Amino acid sequence: MGKGRTTIEVGADGIALITIINPPVNSLSFDVLRSLKESYEQALRRSDVKAIVVTGAKGKFSGGFDISAFSGVQEGKAGQFGVAVSIDILTDTLEAARKPSVAAIEGLALGGGLEVAMACHARITTPTAQLGLPELQLGVIPGFGGTQRLPRLVGITKSLEMMLTSKPVKGEEAHALGLVDAVVAPNQLISTARQWALDILECRRPWVATLYKTDKLEPLGEAREIFKFARAQARKQAPNLKHPIVCINVVEEGVVSGPRAGLLKEAEGFQELILSDTCKSLVHIFFAQRGTSKVPGVTDLGLMPRQVNKVAILGGGLMGSGIATALILSGYPVILKEVNEKFLEAGINRVRANLQSRLKKGKMTREKFDKTMSLLKGVLDYESFKDVDMVIEAVIENVSLKQQIFADLEKFCPPHCMLASNTSTIDLNLIGERTNSQDQIVGAHFFSPAHVMPLLEIVRTNKTSPQVIVDLLDIGKKIKKTPVVVGNCTGFAVNRMFFPYTQGALLLVERGTDPYLIDRVITKFGMPMGPLRLADLVGFGVAIATSMQFIENFPERTYRSMIIPIMQEDKRAGETTRKGFYLYDDKRKARPDPELKKYIDKARNLSGVSIDPKFTKLSEKDIVEMILFPVVNEACRVFAEGIAVKAADLDVSAVMGMGFPPYRGGIMFWADSLGSKYIYSRMEEWSKLYGDFFKPCAFLAERAAKGAALSAPVEQTKSKL
Repeated sequence: MGKGRTTIEVGADGIALITIINPPVNSLSFDVLRSLKESYEQALRRSDVKAIVVTGAKGKFSGGFDISAFSGVQEGKAGQFGVAVSIDILTDTLEAARKPSVAAIEGLALGGGLEVAMACHARITTPTAQLGLPELQLGVIPGFGGTQRLPRLVGITKSLEMMLTSKPVKGEEAHALGLVDAVVAPNQLISTARQWALDILECRRPWVATLYKTDKLEPLGEAREIFKFARAQARKQAPNLKHPIVCINVVEEGVVSGPRAGLLKEAEGFQELILSDTCKSLVHIFFAQRGTSKVPGVTDLGLMPRQVNKVAILGGGLMGSGIATALILSGYPVILKEVNEKFLEAGINRVRANLQSRLKKGKMTREKFDKTMSLLKGVLDYESFKDVDMVIEAVIENVSLKQQIFADLEKFCPPHCMLASNTSTIDLNLIGERTNSQDQIVGAHFFSPAHVMPLLEIVRTNKTSPQVIVDLLDIGKKIKKTPVVVGNCTGFAVNRMFFPYTQGALLLVERGTDPYLIDRVITKFGMPMGPLRLADLVGFGVAIATSMQFIENFPERTYRSMIIPIMQEDKRAGETTRKGFYLYDDKRKARPDPELKKYIDKARNLSGVSIDPKFTKLSEKDIVEMILFPVVNEACRVFAEGIAVKAADLDVSAVMGMGFPPYRGGIMFWADSLGSKYIYSRMEEWSKLYGDFFKPCAFLAERAAKGAALSAPVEQTKSKL
């Protein structure tokens, strides 16, 4: 890969066109920033240059600072990096130049890209360009002056919203906000920008240094209220995160003490945050997500994804209808098959309701709604399956039913058709036992609700052909999912790693820990909901069925508690019956149930466990570790057995499939921040006291003995993949 650079061309009109070149998104590497400064200085020196236009090559302005250079900054190699770029290059070279400059923006101007554009004296954009400062997604704040210039262009309220949510705006909205000066068609972009630069020079248009603009800033009294409100919101929404507060403080400094003071405080904040654990974790997840589509022995064979023109789905329940929604939203024609008219109508209505909620929220036009809905066709037989490229089975978790379906599919589908199952726990070899097309069988495990949740587990058996995996990776990307390829075993990666999650909570509850305290502590740690609230959401029927799978396959380490079966006997099944561990009102809002105690007492009597005083006064740290270390232990097994290609894939699976907090970097990354020795010693101690549920696996023991990282590659294990 060549180094990034900028080029400079001077036209007969006296305009120097400086172009940023660093494919694919013209990111601002150290080389690009150095070259940008040199090109600018050259343009300022040359007597044949009157004004400057800055743009990006191949229809993209710039996607921002090169994230792969973050580690260099984190190791301190770049010294006072933020100050150097933000003050030396952007403020003192670009903005303070004696010649006017205009940014010509197409495609995207994100992060550092937008910060370069805001340092120019005007900005022209195309209607579809995306402009934004998404740095907070990576645990830092804008570091090239963005915290100071954005509020001066769009006002404090809107600038905080754009930075704190990391959401970009498009051309027209950017113009209405005052972020850009004009919106033009792509073919007129450069010519308009050139003319604009000359107009500034000849005083026909204003020459504006963004940093000293004050007309958009709210009056000081009002500004202080805005900052106070923003801080309260940030603390409420992200209590474990420091960087949103730093961002608000830095913007405030610029408003109160002037932009120069603001730039210095921004550089200080950026430098401090880039060294933080939060930043390291979020950057890790950023790259881990992009790495899931690289699968050794599959994606390196030179195979191209085949065209998929039509997909069939069996079963229009919650999962089937959600998968159908995801596919038609991305333009795939879908056939939905059900067993009778009543079920079919219900399935189609579910899809319609999914799309209607998008229509209501303004995420979709009426025209787009009709067009999307027209891609769905309901059927009751296999007649129209003769030309489908892929089938996804989403019927109930019943082995013999699934076996029958796959045997039927083989008769009706073309030979190239991929046969996928959305099973969450059943072994795929078992499902495809009665077919001859075992190389076409693959797991496509979506998470509920399937049109919303971002993860797609692609499960392959030792017979699945690499071509099928490549095809499914491509479909996953097209329907905007993050696909992770895993091997075939009970529970695959996500459900298997997290099966001890609720079991650990039940073990604690039976020994005397307050159930509601467990959920509060785990939510405070950053999980979207605690293990008991999750059991209510999933429903006790599903919870019992999956735990049966684990009892059958991992009997030695499954904690058997009778709490859930006892509640189910009493017609409590979780959220759907409005009673589970919690009570639910009409709006599905959960509240503690004083009656829960009697079920816990009954379960204790049956299992012969008595209250242990230690468990009634566990610290928050103990609760987090006793609930999550068994999850780490199971993740280690999944990794050691080769179910996952790399530890980073398990991090992505935990974040996107279970809502593990991304700012902790995923399950294995978080475990490594505590150290294998520490986790092993805690688990070993608990297993002696409370049984094999806590027994550390061989892989954990081995890594702890060497003091090695859990996520270091597994040597020579025969991968299940």
